[in-house]
Amino acid sequence: MRTRSVIILAIVLGAVATLLGVDFAPERDVESLKPRWAPPPSQFVAIEGLSVHVRDEGPSNDPHPIVLIHGTSSSLHTWEGWVAALRGKHRVVSMDLAGFGLTGPFGNDDYHIGHFTRFMSALLDRLGVRHATIVGNSFGGYVAWETALARPDLADRLVLIDSRGYPVDEASLPLAWRLAKIPVLGSLIMRIPMRGFVESGLKRAYGDPRRVTSSLVDRYFELTMRAGNRRALILMLQQHDFHDWARVKTVAIPTLILWGRRDPQISLADAYRFHEDIVGSRLVIFDELGHVPHEEDPARTVKALQDFLGG
Repeated sequence: MRTRSVIILAIVLGAVATLLGVDFAPERDVESLKPRWAPPPSQFVAIEGLSVHVRDEGPSNDPHPIVLIHGTSSSLHTWEGWVAALRGKHRVVSMDLAGFGLTGPFGNDDYHIGHFTRFMSALLDRLGVRHATIVGNSFGGYVAWETALARPDLADRLVLIDSRGYPVDEASLPLAWRLAKIPVLGSLIMRIPMRGFVESGLKRAYGDPRRVTSSLVDRYFELTMRAGNRRALILMLQQHDFHDWARVKTVAIPTLILWGRRDPQISLADAYRFHEDIVGSRLVIFDELGHVPHEEDPARTVKALQDFLGG
């Protein structure tokens, strides 16, 4: 009943905003966001006409960098705990994917997985990355394993964290995403206040919602409001169907799978499915963590990565 009431309220607010020509949640210009969210060592790299937000940290002569790919509605900031632990010994590359963070949307409205793998390939070539451990969380995991398949010359090892790849249970998606996937509601929801959706989504994603701070909500909210990002999210949600999931079985490089048992968005069954489909993979489950375990508990989760790299 509560979900139905929220949906009705969202429809009413969006419809009123549209009729009155009011935007209750106006977009933010990227230049206004950079001072807070792109201090050094952030840089911007031109790829496909986009100015891609990138951080390239650690020893530049590391022949096997670690590439970190965030999930839906996130940004490179989700990896800050891991980067702090890794950059002393490893070159670590993180970025805002197209349509998220400060990078901004693709110009051609194509958010199919093939476009993201081409985007990643072009970015890593531009940065001079020849071999890498490719790490991805959620949708970023999907981009990671598809990039590994598309560029076997590049991917030495793969790390999947609560990764997408198998058909999605629509009921498990955050409410705002479910609303956005409905054609009529998609345009309406862009006009309503988003901070409440962001906060509730984060508290749902974390294994322990008490770890969700006001500053964390600020980050996700402000970067979601970057001009073009909300529309990009709607297009991406409408374009992805994960129909090529059987391709997972062709991954043939050393693979680590990390999973939060309390993940409400992607079933723990998918962790075991990845483990079964990727021959020789290693699976580590964190009982108290949720959908973004690397962000929720960086110290414990990065240790699993370090053990994998050491092995």
